[in-house]
Amino acid sequence: MRTYDLSPFWRSTIGFDRLLNLVNDTVDNGDTYPPYDIERTSEDQYRISLALVGFTPDDVAITAERSTLTVEGRKTDEDERDYLYRGISVRPFRRVFNLADYVQVKDATFEDGLLKIALTREMPEALKPRQIAIDVAGNDHQRSDRTQAA
Repeated sequence: MRTYDLSPFWRSTIGFDRLLNLVNDTVDNGDTYPPYDIERTSEDQYRISLALVGFTPDDVAITAERSTLTVEGRKTDEDERDYLYRGISVRPFRRVFNLADYVQVKDATFEDGLLKIALTREMPEALKPRQIAIDVAGNDHQRSDRTQAA
C-alpha cells in the first residue's frame, strides 16, 4: 500500500482543509464490508446500494450531516442458534460517504437484503445559469413598450 505525504500542501495552502481531509480519508484502508455500489440514475440523481444480508431496518442507522452520509449497522438481537458454520457476516460496520455540495438524501428503502439510498443534487436558483436579455441602446421606443407591458 502506498502512503502519501501531504505535509507540503498543509503548510502552503489556506482554506483547503476540507479537500486535504477528503484526500487523507479516502486512502484505501482495506475494509470492504459491507459491499456497496454507487450509481447515477439520471443527471442529478444517484443511488447507493449496500448489501446488508442478515440485517433488518431496525439494525441500521443512516445519518446525513453537512457533506457526509454515514451508514452504521449493528445486529441487535443475538441469535441463539448453534451454528456449525457461519458464512453470512453480520458484524458491526460504519461506512461514511462524502457528498458533493448541494447533494441531499432523498429517501432510503430496505428490500431483499439491500439498503438503497436515493440522493439528489439540488442547485439553488441563484447558482443556476440564467438567460440575460439584451437591450438595444438608443431605442427608446422599445424600452417604453417593455415598461408599459410590465
